[in-house]
Amino acid sequence: MKGQSMSFALHRTTGWAAAITGALWLAGCTAPVRAPAPVEDRGAVMAAPAPAQPAAVGPGEYRVKPGDTLTRIGLDHGHSWRDLARWNQLSNPDRLEVGQVLRVVPPESQVVGSSVVVTPIGEAPAAPGAPAAATASTPVAGSSSPATAASSAAPSQASPATARPAADIQFAWPAQGPTVASFDEVRNKGVGIGGKAGDPVLAAADGQVVYAGAGLRGYGNLIILKHNGNYLTAYAHNQKLLVQEDQRVRQGQKIAEMGSSDADRVKLHFEIRRNGKPVDPVKLLPAR
Repeated sequence: MKGQSMSFALHRTTGWAAAITGALWLAGCTAPVRAPAPVEDRGAVMAAPAPAQPAAVGPGEYRVKPGDTLTRIGLDHGHSWRDLARWNQLSNPDRLEVGQVLRVVPPESQVVGSSVVVTPIGEAPAAPGAPAAATASTPVAGSSSPATAASSAAPSQASPATARPAADIQFAWPAQGPTVASFDEVRNKGVGIGGKAGDPVLAAADGQVVYAGAGLRGYGNLIILKHNGNYLTAYAHNQKLLVQEDQRVRQGQKIAEMGSSDADRVKLHFEIRRNGKPVDPVKLLPAR
């Protein structure tokens, strides 16, 4: 009898537990599912930072573009790459950053409209509208692209060329061959002069070598001469360079040998640049 009572109590307890478990499961299935409470950020609303504005470009300055080199910038503004490196205190002239702003006129100069007026040290600034004084390039020590030593036919260091006003410069033809390409300000910034490999290339006027090397794409072995504060001449596609940077040369001096470096044929590509802008050399050269 006692065993039957215990069995009945156990059965009753198990039944109640099952009933409670079933009720809880049913309540869980029928209770509404609540979405999690939204997260609310009560912190301060921070505005997105404005994009950095590029440095302003003032008169006599230039903003570096993709693909620029200091030699190219110097050629386009009528100065030696060394002068640009010195004026801008560039420790590594071969390393430029896109967007960088460079000074492209001498520090002692004033920019009046589209003209650059150079003020010699110790003198009062020139009045607006006054003609610009002629200045020669001032080199700095070192050379990034030394050229072959000068030929025995010409002295390694000619007497310093006297800087003259641009109007007084009388340019001479730098080679004797025929004209094979005419000037076009957009597609051809100079003239092409034909000839044979090894033909002499001559300085078109007295000047100073401000570049001698092959670092300017499209020009091959290149020489750039500076004649005064206004004029540069460029001699491209040579097979051999016979002068070095900083060297002074005289009009008619052999400075290179004609070749086809970075060109489709043997020729001399010859440019005259006034304040960095290409001009038609035929208009400044004597008639043939």
